[in-house]
Amino acid sequence: PNIKSAKKRVLVAEKKALQNKAAKSNLKTVLKKADAAVASGAADSADAIRVAIKKVDQAAANKIMHKNTAAHKKSALMKKLATAAK
Repeated sequence: PNIKSAKKRVLVAEKKALQNKAAKSNLKTVLKKADAAVASGAADSADAIRVAIKKVDQAAANKIMHKNTAAHKKSALMKKLATAAK
């Protein structure tokens, strides 16, 4: 791009893309840890689920994840925790 503002937008877009990628990666890691904790029947599985739900809410608030997707993920996490508790 030749226009100054267009050059800036390219730089800003690249920076935000990296931030979003890192946030998505972190979210996936937390979700996997929560799944593993519930699957193994760990004592801290409720804590892991709570942390995962918080991360999902933050991702939805920051528009990294759609709010309906966030609701779906949270529901699935709670369902896993409920079935593991039985």
